[in-house]
Amino acid sequence: MLGISTGERGGDTVNLTTPLGDEVLDLRAGDRVSLSGTIYTARDEAHLRMMDVGIPFDPEGAVVYHCGPVVKDGRLLVAGPTTSARMNALTGFLIDAGVRGLIGKGGMEQEVVGRLRGRGVYLAFTGGCAVLAAARMQVTGVYFEDLGMAEAVWVIEADHLPLTVGIDAHGGDLFAATQEKAKTQFHQRFNIKQDTFS
Repeated sequence: MLGISTGERGGDTVNLTTPLGDEVLDLRAGDRVSLSGTIYTARDEAHLRMMDVGIPFDPEGAVVYHCGPVVKDGRLLVAGPTTSARMNALTGFLIDAGVRGLIGKGGMEQEVVGRLRGRGVYLAFTGGCAVLAAARMQVTGVYFEDLGMAEAVWVIEADHLPLTVGIDAHGGDLFAATQEKAKTQFHQRFNIKQDTFS
């Protein structure tokens, strides 16, 4: 896939297809992307299982979605994002193995931001839009089904899933920037010195 030119920023959506490659290094926090291809759901228990027995899919260029979907008769009913901070301490081995994209909500801590540098991106999906997500996805397989529906690793084919780059491969972090801006506005509004609550 070709690199993303600056002309594709500023409102246009960047189309990405898995497995991801170096094209993600051109993305910047705030860019809008449309993701198609195979992605894998994984929450806490799935991460722990993979750390114990290995990653059941090819991690090179893979995308992991922090999600516990509702699946009925092989069909996704809802597939909203799980709060990614739950996986802060469990994510490093996936990035080290070649995973290029993480999807979730709420962002991740600075250790994960650092691990993504020069390697991959965190893509944000809006919480509360689980039905919209499911409408863009189809189940094609499952690993670790014994963990239960929410914790199993579901293999999903995504079709133009709308996402926003929350953390880029250069350390850009929308969540940290928003938090800092909110803190500054709070201090200004209530005339509080910045270091009072730091």
